[in-house]
Amino acid sequence: MGLMTPQRRTRTVIAVLAFAALAALVDGVHLWRLQRWNAAIAAEPPVAVGGTPPAELQFALAHAQAASGAADDALKRYRALQGDSALGQAARFNSANLLVRQALVARAGTQPGLAIPLLELAKEGYREVLRNDPGQWDARYNLERAQRLLPDPDESLVEPADGRRDAERAVTTMRGYSPGLP
Repeated sequence: MGLMTPQRRTRTVIAVLAFAALAALVDGVHLWRLQRWNAAIAAEPPVAVGGTPPAELQFALAHAQAASGAADDALKRYRALQGDSALGQAARFNSANLLVRQALVARAGTQPGLAIPLLELAKEGYREVLRNDPGQWDARYNLERAQRLLPDPDESLVEPADGRRDAERAVTTMRGYSPGLP
């Protein structure tokens, strides 16, 4: 009537124990890998470990590179992380901060014109962070600081694209101008 024989019960127990041992082994390997990555992140400076490192380690490496002065390498790592996740938002914010720092150095250096595109890129980074999370006050504050360093052009002062504002009257209303006709 469905009673298990002792042999069948023993086989079932052995199968369950084998499955539990296999699951424990998989979890142990996963835990060992996470501990290696945590140790790599906690190292001063963070170090890359073999295999594909997680995004958190990439972020820590980018932060360490930015702190050590390797701004271009840090920007590359931050760009690789700029997804829609919270870590991507932090990477976008940090890269914008790094661009502002580079702009300030360029502004004080021998090439002050290089600061303009860096500040524009930083402002776009802050705006992207604010589009995804309007409550991000740090990005709002830093965008305001970047705006003070390089204000956006006033739309009312910009010439129209066709350049025809009062084009018909330009010559007739100018005083003291002779077109040089005979």
